[in-house]
Amino acid sequence: MGYFYLVAGLNHFLTPNFYIPLIPPFFSNPDLINLLAGVAEVLLGLGILYFPTRVRASWGIVLMLLAFIPAHVYFIQINTCVDGGLCVPEWIGWVRLILIHPLLIFWATWVAKNPKLYV
Repeated sequence: MGYFYLVAGLNHFLTPNFYIPLIPPFFSNPDLINLLAGVAEVLLGLGILYFPTRVRASWGIVLMLLAFIPAHVYFIQINTCVDGGLCVPEWIGWVRLILIHPLLIFWATWVAKNPKLYV
């Protein structure tokens, strides 16, 4: 899990133009939001890898994933297609929001409650 979020966070810096169009327009300063999301993912990913911070990092991931829900809803609202960027069938947006996102939240919750079982 730690490596997953570490790589995802670094990707916010490597390909910001992938993420910025997915930020709903009612949020001001999408560049800053993308930067903060990347920093959060990197720090929380590293926190998962370090045993003393694993529980707090896991709950931080839960909160971060909850904060990402508006972006997933917005992606569905724009018909799962960004001009000049990501375009997928609408059902993929719904699967991401209704199935994958809750599974990621469950995974982080499970790690928070079972930090010693997580390797």
